[in-house]
Amino acid sequence: MSTHILAIDQGTTSSRAIVFNDKLEILAQAQQEFEQFFPRSGWVEHDPEEIWSTTLSTCKQAMERSSLCASDIAAIGITNQRETTVIWDKETGETIHRAIVWQDRRTADFCRKLRAEGHEQMITAKTGLLLDSYFSATKIRWILDNVEGAKERADNGELAFGTIDSFILWRLTGGKQHATDASNASRTMLYNIHENVWDQDILQLLEIPEVLLPEVKDSSDDFGRCDRGLLGASIPICGIAGDQQAALVGQACFEPGMIKSTYGTGCFVVLNTGEEAVTSKNKLLTTIAYRLNGCTTYALEGSIFVAGAAVQWMRDALGFIETASDIGELARQADVAQDVYLVPAFTGLGAPHWDPDARGAIFGITRATGPAELSRAALESVCYQTCDLLDTMRGDLTGSLDTVLRVDGGMVASNYTMQFLADILNAPVDRPIILETTAVGAAYLAGLYGGIFSAPKEFGASWKRDKRFSPSMDDELRVRKYAGWKNAVSRTLSSRVDCRSV
Repeated sequence: MSTHILAIDQGTTSSRAIVFNDKLEILAQAQQEFEQFFPRSGWVEHDPEEIWSTTLSTCKQAMERSSLCASDIAAIGITNQRETTVIWDKETGETIHRAIVWQDRRTADFCRKLRAEGHEQMITAKTGLLLDSYFSATKIRWILDNVEGAKERADNGELAFGTIDSFILWRLTGGKQHATDASNASRTMLYNIHENVWDQDILQLLEIPEVLLPEVKDSSDDFGRCDRGLLGASIPICGIAGDQQAALVGQACFEPGMIKSTYGTGCFVVLNTGEEAVTSKNKLLTTIAYRLNGCTTYALEGSIFVAGAAVQWMRDALGFIETASDIGELARQADVAQDVYLVPAFTGLGAPHWDPDARGAIFGITRATGPAELSRAALESVCYQTCDLLDTMRGDLTGSLDTVLRVDGGMVASNYTMQFLADILNAPVDRPIILETTAVGAAYLAGLYGGIFSAPKEFGASWKRDKRFSPSMDDELRVRKYAGWKNAVSRTLSSRVDCRSV
């Protein structure tokens, strides 16, 4: 009997597939980037067909590199960029519009209108989310309103909506499965996280027909089987979770109070709150961490829109580095006497500000400022934003917050960045042996359903740390640098008076 797992990790800038053995060790992997579309300021789109083609291609490459065939794979797990919205024709499988990405701000004005009409309190109480264009609901409404005939076809049951996991699942199963898991459903702003159902009041408010929506299952569940013609065998699909929830699972943060931070395109800090759905008083999100055997575990989440994307900007737009891994060495060369702050509000600011109209800014530039100082500012901005989120979480909790932050994602390979993170947080930062914990989480959920992996408590005991970064910065310096960051952010928020209008 095979015990290998194929994990699909479909992210914001690339698709990746990883083959794991029964010890959750990586045997082989493949990754492909895909095109980003920016039709207008604040708009971000993906081509769903390119997402699908890169997903299928990387699955085949990973299996080939592992010297395994499809019959050697026991199960498939899927983790995905969340909130990104796709609508397709149920008969043909063809999408009716490009995918609208989670970063996209085109529905910000519509969200303001809904807030002005007094709907945010109801939506937040039911979904745990703020009324924001970040989530899927208003993106669905925009597509139905702006694609000719879409609203009528949706009402007639001809169309299907899905976050990226649902779209990939539909394609993998040859259109036999239109489903998602509770963690992804909880990010749509349509799902009642307390009753675990699509919320009728919100659907009615936004005029979205329920027939458009997928079935919601546990995160470790029977999601059907892969079509034999795609990979060479009919492989069970047994696990699905949004990328940040999958990372929480992959980091084995199963106990209330445990916390992880993932550094990909954005940065996402997620705190396990157990069976209690904690309501934030400070604009954090209450979300479903995962649902196993019908039992829901909740989390508090703070979302930062730009983390690794700032490094990509340094590489692609400014040309300071050739590869993302070069930025740490360049940052080390920076003049320590310069306090340069980059506020990377390229598509607005996320938690705890939730300001869609804020835009990026750099403060503290002098004639001596160069690529090294700007590179350091880009890396430090991610750490400062993480500090903002942890401070906010402490304000929301009545119990204790784990004093150790578990980190993962591409950026955490930089020792420079992780040491500064520990310094500015004044707390230990633990980096695991396997950095791609989103894929680990997806693989674990798939293998858990198939009986390959043990229960969460036993899995948690097997988690392995690669390195702990302990704070070493002088307290006075820490306070001064963080105060400089807070000042920079305050001058970036859109609520400030625009001097050009004075």
